[in-house]
Amino acid sequence: MTTDQSALPSPAPRNFTSKRTKRRALAIGGFLVTLFLTFLGLLAITFFIGRVIPIDPVLAVVGDRATQAQYDAAKIAMGLDRPLYEQFFTYVVNVFSGDLGRSVSTGRAVADDLSRFFPATFEMATLGILIGVALGVPLGVTAAARQGSWLDQAIRVVGLLGYSVPAFWLGLVGLALFYARLRWVGGPGRLDIFFDGLVTPITGMILIDSLIQGEFEIFMNALWHIILPASVLGFFSLAYIARMTRSFMLDQLSQEFVTTARVKGVPERIVIWRHAFNPIRVPLITVIGLSYAGLLEGSVMIETVFSWPGIGNYLTTALLNADMNAVLGSTLVIGAVFIVINKVSDVLYRVLDPRAR
Repeated sequence: MTTDQSALPSPAPRNFTSKRTKRRALAIGGFLVTLFLTFLGLLAITFFIGRVIPIDPVLAVVGDRATQAQYDAAKIAMGLDRPLYEQFFTYVVNVFSGDLGRSVSTGRAVADDLSRFFPATFEMATLGILIGVALGVPLGVTAAARQGSWLDQAIRVVGLLGYSVPAFWLGLVGLALFYARLRWVGGPGRLDIFFDGLVTPITGMILIDSLIQGEFEIFMNALWHIILPASVLGFFSLAYIARMTRSFMLDQLSQEFVTTARVKGVPERIVIWRHAFNPIRVPLITVIGLSYAGLLEGSVMIETVFSWPGIGNYLTTALLNADMNAVLGSTLVIGAVFIVINKVSDVLYRVLDPRAR
């Protein structure tokens, strides 16, 4: 029995495969170039901001009682006597080599400080955004599906409170009620003092490190402490996500394809969550990404209220002490987080929406 070779599928042409490989390589190369240029622009902004603000970095190091000779020697040692373009080139080279300078406040390298403080902020903000997404998206969808009802009005009031209530006030009220009075959560800090230092830092995030090392009692204590500040952050994220989700859903529910699905007798749950919700996933990614980046950047007041040893608290201390290396390093990390989140959002666009590929 002979096989008809003409009936077999022909392999893809080699030229087509090579062209597809080239397109992918060009796309990856363009992505990396864009990422590099964006980060270089961020470096330029942080560098020139550090040079134009009315704070003398030399004076912050030597103190106001130093002699002119000591001041000049420190200025030369810090490279501030050289032309501005040379300073910027040195700054870029140092940053890409991992050298962000030395902090006046702590006496340690800024890169080492950020590796200690940023994971605490990242842990709290990540838990906060998970709370915000888990509650904000269903609330926004429910409000849109029941537009004009008492439930819609209640959800809109919650969103309005999230925009208008000051973060520090909500944090203080939460501490007074849930910690001081009801004892439902832990107090300020990441751990009780007798648990401090018992977990070896691996990722810098107490919840993950304690689970990796099997310290379940420390995990529960850390969860007991983080749940209130993360919930406060999650409330502000919830308000923004719920409001935007409701707006997106109202636009989709008024479309003709949704009306057609309802006329055909499709169950309302499927109409809402499949026909109306699927098209808003792409713009919702942008909303969630911006909210997440905002939590990482704007947690200064929450960290101050809860004595949370994160990058916001570190940045506040650096500003009060005119510690410019720490300020610029913290700003650089926060800006890099925004860049990464935006790029991850672009990748998710292509995963969820084939038209963007």
